[in-house]
Amino acid sequence: MTGTLDVVIAGGGRVGFQTAELLANRDHDVTIIEQDEQVASDLTDEWMATVITGDATDPDIIAQAGLERTDVIAALTGQTGLNLAVCLAASELVPGIRTVARIENGTGESYTRFVDAVVFPERAGARVAANEIAGSDVQTLADVTGDLDVMIIRVADGAPAAGRDLSEVRFPAGTLIVSGEEGNRIARPDTTLTPGSRYLVAVEPDVVDEVLNLMRG
Repeated sequence: MTGTLDVVIAGGGRVGFQTAELLANRDHDVTIIEQDEQVASDLTDEWMATVITGDATDPDIIAQAGLERTDVIAALTGQTGLNLAVCLAASELVPGIRTVARIENGTGESYTRFVDAVVFPERAGARVAANEIAGSDVQTLADVTGDLDVMIIRVADGAPAAGRDLSEVRFPAGTLIVSGEEGNRIARPDTTLTPGSRYLVAVEPDVVDEVLNLMRG
């Protein structure tokens, strides 16, 4: 899953809101559905994005979110059963949509029969939720402390850095390319950023967008 995603998040609480912020900072389009009117109002005041008030299992509410053009729906409320219901309803309405559900215990393997991915925020936090929604092309390592992002980035065809050696790419200050192709060796100036290959990258928060633009386009 590559490029800009259209994401619907059910649940505007702590996990849902933080996940939405992370995704929006990566230039994905995010819509939040929140049932609590006061929470929805607060979200609208705090964040300039689409916020829909209502029950995400209601087909009429989902229709307002434009589910037919949505790439991923992530149900991140505090209720496991509700999250599964949202994902199952979305899958019924839009076959093939990617579904991500928040669960409230650490043994989520059984739930993957019904959804594409599960997240357990008490262990992993909102960053893992953002990773599961965005897919495997950009992954933030959630256990890293501090604000530094350590990411696995797959170089996209046609990206500005694709096919070029590191010495030829002007990455912004605050960027460190750690590994070579597929993590087999430490990156060097003559390391080529091969399209389709993945690289371990450490990035300061204020230059993440610039680095992603260079490697993802």
